[in-house]
Amino acid sequence: MAAARPSLGRVLPGSSILFLCDMQEKFRHNIAYFPQIVSVAARMLRNTTLDLLDRGLQVHVVVDACSSRSQVDRLVALARMRQSGAFLSTSEGLILQLVGDAAHPQFKEIQKLIKEPAPDSGLLGLFQGQNSLLH
Repeated sequence: MAAARPSLGRVLPGSSILFLCDMQEKFRHNIAYFPQIVSVAARMLRNTTLDLLDRGLQVHVVVDACSSRSQVDRLVALARMRQSGAFLSTSEGLILQLVGDAAHPQFKEIQKLIKEPAPDSGLLGLFQGQNSLLH
C-alpha cells in the first residue's frame, strides 16, 4: 500500500489509529453535549494529538466526538490542533474515507452506521459564525 502524502490528509485503514481521550462519566455535568459526544465516540470506537503529531504521525480529529467544559475551550483546542497540523473531520467523513467505496467487503454494514445522522454536538454554530479560528 502506498504511503499518503502528508499534505493530502488521506485516511488509510492499514495505518490509522483511533484515539479517545477523557471519556469519563464523572465529566458528564461539566462537558457540553456529553451524551452526544459519547454516542459519536462509541460510533468510532491513547496519548494526545500533539504527542502523535510530535512523533511524525498524521492525525485526524473527529470533531463531532470532541468537547470541553466550554465551547470557547472546545473551539480553541480544535484550532490549536489544526494549527499544529491535525486534520479536522467528522465521524461520517472518516468512516467513508476508511471504507473507500461500495466495493469494500463490509460496506453494507458500515453504511448502516452512517445511515442515521450523528447526533448534534453543537458544532454547526461554531462553523456558521464568525469564528476565524476554524477557517
